[in-house]
Amino acid sequence: MAAQIIDGKAFAAKLRERVGAHAATFAEKAGRKAGLAVVLVGEDPASQVYVRSKGKATVAAGMESFEYRLPADTPQDELVALVRQLNTDRNVDGILVQLPLPRHLDEKAVIAEIDPDKDVDGITPANAGRLVLGMDALVSCTPLGCTMILKDLIGDLSGLDAVVVGRSILFGKPMAQLLLAENCTVTMAHSRTRDLPEVLRRADIVVAAVGVPFLIKGDWLKPGAIVLDGGINRLDPEPGEEKGRIVGDVAYDEALGHVRAITPVPGGVGATTIAVLLRNTIVAAYRNEELDLPEGAL
Repeated sequence: MAAQIIDGKAFAAKLRERVGAHAATFAEKAGRKAGLAVVLVGEDPASQVYVRSKGKATVAAGMESFEYRLPADTPQDELVALVRQLNTDRNVDGILVQLPLPRHLDEKAVIAEIDPDKDVDGITPANAGRLVLGMDALVSCTPLGCTMILKDLIGDLSGLDAVVVGRSILFGKPMAQLLLAENCTVTMAHSRTRDLPEVLRRADIVVAAVGVPFLIKGDWLKPGAIVLDGGINRLDPEPGEEKGRIVGDVAYDEALGHVRAITPVPGGVGATTIAVLLRNTIVAAYRNEELDLPEGAL
């Protein structure tokens, strides 16, 4: 049986439709639009593209977009002062400080200043702790998108063996916690895991987020497994190419002959990230205005 190719773009489009409907309802009830503030320090080209995409998507979903572009030499105290200002701005429901920051800035200190109830990137210590404790939390966008894809594809995840390859704060660690919350049996693998192929061969679900192109080979995967590839790796350009192609952490062509379903790169997991950011923003907006979001709506 041919593997199912999971279309992240189609999943994201449906999620954006639902977010847009709830954004319109929120505006009617609250008398204002939900608002997302994005702070960009410096002129990193990739970050600039990402911030523009977020702004366009926010407006398209019927929400207010606030962009703050600061010079690369912005002092720590000025950035912290801006975050604190946004914390108290009633029109701002979500705050996202685009990472990475210039090296002279203390990322952890800046993140710690974000109001957890406006932390739509799910990276504050408070939200990380809430996730571990099983409390309501705003969760990092990409792993939450992965969980939503899995539930949409499988339904009940209880009892399934899941392996997360990678232990980053933004992806691997929250991914493991989300799978635990769905009653999976979770193994976290990483650069020092012994015999990674053997670990992966027993997994019903594999989530790759380690940042090594083609690390996971097709014959390492259990027949019928579901694979979500969160790796974003650019290869060196081939002769005649201006840029190298983007690939994932999984040897995609090899995996197709082994697995039940897999996300491509690009067009898979990464395509859901901004849609989930919008989802987190509208959830935060309802909570901040103490309005009830319909159960199971998002």
